[in-house]
Amino acid sequence: MKILILCTGNSCRSQMAHGFLKSFDNRMEVASAGTNPTLQVNQKAVEVMSEAGIDISHHKPQMVDKYLNEVWDYVITVCDHANETCPTFSGKVKKRLHIAFEDPSQATGTPEFIQNEYYRVRDEIKEAFFNLYMEEIKSQLP
Repeated sequence: MKILILCTGNSCRSQMAHGFLKSFDNRMEVASAGTNPTLQVNQKAVEVMSEAGIDISHHKPQMVDKYLNEVWDYVITVCDHANETCPTFSGKVKKRLHIAFEDPSQATGTPEFIQNEYYRVRDEIKEAFFNLYMEEIKSQLP
């Protein structure tokens, strides 16, 4: 089972989804990439994932072009911009999904409010991807 998660910057939402999916079942090959990747993973995303028991500090943002010729069971976009600009894969994609989440890195307000936005989005990603895993993916694994 090969799953690619796409976002624009590949620094926050896609990295959290990547971390959660891998934590649910290590039999899956999970990658994440961006249509315009940043230089590093968002440190607040690393922090809130660490608090959830998942280490994504070693992840590196990747350009989606790296994966275009591969075969994927799922390609999942997690932001509207990536969904709209998703390139055409010359490899085979069995199922393409779009599950959008707000970008906590764009939150403005007090430090407490911004931190809570990271927690909220992290928890929404965990719930959505766990449901996808339980309802659809798990039964396809060997």
